[in-house]
Amino acid sequence: MKTYQTDQIRNIILLGHSGSGKSILAEAMLFEGGVITRKGEIGQKNTVSDYREVEHENERSIYSSLLYTEYMDHKINIIDAPGADDFISGVVSGLRVTDTAVMVINAQTGVEVGTEIHSRYVRTSGLPMIMVINHCDHDKANYEKVIENIKERFGNKVVTVHYPVNAGPAFDSIIDLVKMKMLKYPKGGGKPEIVDIPADQKDQAEEWHNELVEKAAETNESLMELFFEKGTLDEGDIRKGLTDGLLQNNIYTVSCTSAKTNAGVGSLLEFIINVAPSPAARKPEKTTDDKEIKCNPAGAPAVFVFKTEHEPHIGEINYFKVVSGKITESIDLTNNNTRTKERLSQLFSVAGKTRQKVPVLEAGDLGATVKLKNTKTNHTLTLPSESYKIAPTVFPEPKFRTAIKTVNEGDEEKLGEALSRIHDADPTFIVLYSKELKQIIISGQGEHHLNIVKWHIDHEYKLAVEYLPPKIPYRETITKIAPADYRHKKQSGGAGQFGEVHLVIEPYVEGAPPPTEYKIGGKDQKISVRNTEEIDLPWGGKLIYYNCIVGGSIDARFMPAILKGIMEKIEEGPLTGCYARDIRVAVYDGKMHPVDSNEISFRLAGRNAFKEAFKNAGPKILEPIYDVEVLVPGDRMGDVMSDLQGRRAIIQGMASEMGFEKILAKVPLAEMNKYSTALSSLTNGRAMYSMKFAEYTQVPGEIQEQLLKAYEEQQEEE
Repeated sequence: MKTYQTDQIRNIILLGHSGSGKSILAEAMLFEGGVITRKGEIGQKNTVSDYREVEHENERSIYSSLLYTEYMDHKINIIDAPGADDFISGVVSGLRVTDTAVMVINAQTGVEVGTEIHSRYVRTSGLPMIMVINHCDHDKANYEKVIENIKERFGNKVVTVHYPVNAGPAFDSIIDLVKMKMLKYPKGGGKPEIVDIPADQKDQAEEWHNELVEKAAETNESLMELFFEKGTLDEGDIRKGLTDGLLQNNIYTVSCTSAKTNAGVGSLLEFIINVAPSPAARKPEKTTDDKEIKCNPAGAPAVFVFKTEHEPHIGEINYFKVVSGKITESIDLTNNNTRTKERLSQLFSVAGKTRQKVPVLEAGDLGATVKLKNTKTNHTLTLPSESYKIAPTVFPEPKFRTAIKTVNEGDEEKLGEALSRIHDADPTFIVLYSKELKQIIISGQGEHHLNIVKWHIDHEYKLAVEYLPPKIPYRETITKIAPADYRHKKQSGGAGQFGEVHLVIEPYVEGAPPPTEYKIGGKDQKISVRNTEEIDLPWGGKLIYYNCIVGGSIDARFMPAILKGIMEKIEEGPLTGCYARDIRVAVYDGKMHPVDSNEISFRLAGRNAFKEAFKNAGPKILEPIYDVEVLVPGDRMGDVMSDLQGRRAIIQGMASEMGFEKILAKVPLAEMNKYSTALSSLTNGRAMYSMKFAEYTQVPGEIQEQLLKAYEEQQEEE
């Protein structure tokens, strides 16, 4: 394989709804470029993209695949992304390192929910977007209706560059509106015959060609002047205008193909080479400290790892983009995230599971390497003289959570290793061991996402696991002042245990002055604060601990033990066993014994005094509230609103966005269990949502009663 220079490289990502034909289009692109000699089929489980066993079983793309084709002395790197929102990780990481998004749209169904979800990510990324209407050979293909549908959803930025003459089973010809020629494809594929546009297509072709020329001219002043002078633009000027329009996100071009018969695929590849931007034409990468790194072939070598996978018998594979300079085989680089040295002993150009060794990869190219020691997704490798880190890819927050446990005791460590590897390959899969809930909580983008995780654990790691309902991380706090005292006394021969603690607890209010007086036992008692400890609790909120001991009733050396006992009970709240927060504690009196007092005695006395006071201080339970954003088709708005209100949602606002109605709401986490499945059912998979932690608020009284009762029953069982 030859070494391609930066201006000979194009990086694209294939996006679109499941079933739009992305993987088959990728197959056709590789076939057209001679990278493969025979096209695979999804049903035959032999496509280049979907090579993993889990994809064979599901007959769909689960993970993104890096591919390439060679065409017209150019290398086109292709990332084939999965269509389902549950596997959005491949879309996000792919958009991060490619230079053009190719949105594949089914000629039968037009714009679908996957189209809209992916186009939203494209807009966020700022990538140029080319649209391809695929399956033009299908007997239900309706090109006119689909192009109308696209223009409805994407507005006047849409402009046609290729259109089918005879969409349907007889599809074999397209009109190229840049060249103003008809391309007629032989049966069974192959190079097209280029002929003049037939008379019955002249008017339509002239109308769309003029629209195309005007769109291209509008992108730049010199082209506009040329257009006014000549009344048209030549082929080269049209291409330049389209490139500028794509880079400005002012134009979305539309082409047409049949990936099954290869009709239009060569024209699409040629269009990508001639019009889609090279890596050097795109915006420079930004570092974590906002410095720009240009895609400069003469620059210092640097790579950004956008994906990590683990394969049996090979180990970890790191997929990367050459951000700057050129990378040669056996180059030594420094991982700036871990500050460790890495040798890239082998370099590969990748077509699915086929990896072709190459001696060098130039700036802008995508490739892979193996056997790196400490390198993962989002890491930057440079020469030792450089220390910058490329800004990491930001992945969406998880939307679906469950608890997981091993069926067999003793498999916990193996499970931990498996979950860690799965997270490395898919950063949208999150693992958290909750000491508070005593559960391993795993989170992902949906129920199907976590079912695929379970498939990997069952089949690849041979571990028996089960999913359990996840507990909710409630918080406990208090609403009023309450005193308590507790004496811990134990005598069993020899030295005993003795410690007595008197304390007062009250709600923490930011900015409130230290206490000077409390009413205890109906009498006002003056308080003199001798020492203050302010503790920022790891789970949020504060604990303020006041030492108000005067006269030596408790020796100063026992005060840390009292605090330790209080912290133990704060970590295991008295109401539900969840963390407590936002409390001030004043220890103002107590007793000790010259022989029997020790740290454990005061730790237990402090713990129990705090527990007693907490129950009398108007305790309340707080629940986590999430900001939820739902994009829903207008005809399903009522159903989704009713469902949200049934989940105790507080609607914050509504708006319209790209043909969707957007609902903003605050919803308790306890009510979001399996929401992705419910929303999909309510809208036939046409809605999408995101959620992000917002705050803790008090649970309603009846729910607090239910939680208290459930915790008491659990304690009795244990």
